[in-house]
This record gives sequence, C-alpha cells and structure tokens, in this order.
Amino acid sequence: MSEQAPVRSPCVSICALDDHDMCIGCQRSGMEIATWGRMSNAQRYAVLQRCESRARMQGLWVGAANEKGQQA
Repeated sequence: MSEQAPVRSPCVSICALDDHDMCIGCQRSGMEIATWGRMSNAQRYAVLQRCESRARMQGLWVGAANEKGQQA
C-alpha cells in the first residue's frame, strides 16, 4: 500500500503576520505555519478548512470556479 502524498501548503508567498498572529497571505496562524511540516494530512485538511473560513469572513476568499464559472 502506497503512502498518500502530503497535502500542499496554502502558502502564497505573501508572508506577514498581522496583529492577531494570522498570515495575511494564507490565513494560517503562526503556530499552524510552524507545525505544518509535522502535521498529518487530516490535520492539514483541518487547517485548510479554517483558512478558508477565515478568508471568507474577511471577504478575501478566492475559490475555484465550478463548471458554470460560478464561485464555489
């Protein structure tokens, strides 16, 4: 049985933490960034969900478009 490929980092190379210790680029906390390399895929998916939620709350979410060209 082959190992599952690691979940890719959401880093977008805009690396700066705001006053709340959140990266303004990827929406991860400083702790999430620091521990990413040691996380399981399940933990990484959980972080990605939190990143999406944070981005949506701030009106920053740029999701993939579905087949009709609408935001997902």
